[in-house]
Amino acid sequence: MTPRYFFITLRWLTLLVWPLANAAHAQATPAPLAFKSAFEGYQSYTDEKAVNWKEANDTTARIGGWRAYAKEAAGAEPEKAPQPSQATAPSAKIAPLPAAVKP
Repeated sequence: MTPRYFFITLRWLTLLVWPLANAAHAQATPAPLAFKSAFEGYQSYTDEKAVNWKEANDTTARIGGWRAYAKEAAGAEPEKAPQPSQATAPSAKIAPLPAAVKP
């Protein structure tokens, strides 16, 4: 048998055996499908009470600013910032600009 006839015969055998192999595979019992809804545990939107922006800014400054929120997101316990007192409050006076910076 020449190689040419060998490959022709091999192709025909493959075409004959392929449906038999697929039929045997299709007869295997499929796994039962489990359905889980994407809406299971869904909580509808509830409008939250708006907070005064001034109070929100004061609260953020009191607890330590953005660093406190970053620590909270990282899982660390935020440190309590000390309460501002009269001694640590900045004075209302503004320092004059140096002579080189004046316009």
